[in-house]
Amino acid sequence: MNTIKDSMQNFAVSQALKYIEGNPEENLPRLMALVDRLTPAGWYQTQRNAIRKVIDEKNNWYQLILRLYDLDPGVRQAFFQNFLFNASLKGSAIQDEVKAREGCNVPWAILMDPTSACNMHCTGCWAAEYGNRLNLSLETLDSIIRQGKELGIYMYIYTGGEPLVRKADLIRLCEMHPDCEFLSFTNGTLIDEAFCREMLRVKNFVPAISLEGFEDANDSRRGDGAYRKVQHAMALLKENKLPFGISTCYTSRNYADITSEAFFDSLIDAGALFVWFFHYMPVGNDAAPDLLPTPCQREAVYHRIREFRNSKAIFSIDFQNDAEYVGGCIAGGRNYLRINAKGDVEPCVFIHYSNCNIHDTSLLDALKSPLFMAYHDNQPFNDNMLRPCPMLENPEKLQAMVRQTGAVSTDYQSPESVDHLCSKTTPYAENWRGTADRLWNGGCAAQPGSKDS
Repeated sequence: MNTIKDSMQNFAVSQALKYIEGNPEENLPRLMALVDRLTPAGWYQTQRNAIRKVIDEKNNWYQLILRLYDLDPGVRQAFFQNFLFNASLKGSAIQDEVKAREGCNVPWAILMDPTSACNMHCTGCWAAEYGNRLNLSLETLDSIIRQGKELGIYMYIYTGGEPLVRKADLIRLCEMHPDCEFLSFTNGTLIDEAFCREMLRVKNFVPAISLEGFEDANDSRRGDGAYRKVQHAMALLKENKLPFGISTCYTSRNYADITSEAFFDSLIDAGALFVWFFHYMPVGNDAAPDLLPTPCQREAVYHRIREFRNSKAIFSIDFQNDAEYVGGCIAGGRNYLRINAKGDVEPCVFIHYSNCNIHDTSLLDALKSPLFMAYHDNQPFNDNMLRPCPMLENPEKLQAMVRQTGAVSTDYQSPESVDHLCSKTTPYAENWRGTADRLWNGGCAAQPGSKDS
């Protein structure tokens, strides 16, 4: 029955995409009528209604869809097939089956560190503090992906270190798994014309380039000249009609820069299709807690991103403040997990504790390890979805899970105790609680640009 359903879904998606391809601006408004004819009543009705609303209103989301038709046709078709069908429809159904059968979390995406090496040393970046000699072999990366596909996982995201230090292997994995979509967080400095040609050839690799604001804000953290290098990389990608997005970490120093209308407009003009905002996390023994945003600064970010999400033709994700849309913390395999360059299977890209290593266990057994099951059994960690994280907003939860499961620090160079980590986030959690509760309960909120507190 599932095979029949998969085939029908695949047929419906492919026919709908072919229909749009010839003249997207004219055919998009007729799309949902075609989908309704090709699929049984009730299938993904909520999603279909949302798409219908976007098309009917011709809002900023509609303009974003049209921007996809500026991309290379082959790359666009691979993205639709791998991301929309394989990862989001077919894959999610398999994940649900495995979750029910095995009684554990099964993620939608797997984050992997191909290497701990990086060609930069950015202030406040935990990766910059780690060693640069650790790598997951091509065979190990391939094995993780093969195991993942058996669980319904078709989305793979590279972190680091700087993943593009391993350019050749990343392209090889795209070739080996053309049914998967690969995204890579990258500083962008290693993107050149030759790599753009490789991306066009394999069609299923998307970079998310780190950018911390305009030139002064960005280079104060990433070093002189970094901003200009990112601008060059974005220009190359746009010229080659390749999809890309932006990753930005907001701190007490750059939060106003990265939530300005000018910043959003500059990203759209550069060709970026999405921007992923990450709250600064004080991970690592030498991390700087003063970079943590104040409650007022975080609230300003909360409002500004929501404002531009409803007005700008770019998909924006606020990793910390958007938990309400995904039911709280998504780590611990609930929606994603991370495997570092040493092979340690960690619940979160920001939480470096583990019970197991991928070299010694299967992916499924890692999802059943004590720390991952503690996540499974305790999520969500707070009924207030603006306080989702077991480290940043509920540090007592992380302390309890690490202690109870015997998980150990996986920091490459300087293992950090959970008590030391949470000593930096406990004051933050207490300060944020009042603002978060007011926002979550619909109270009157400070407006963006109000005086910091």
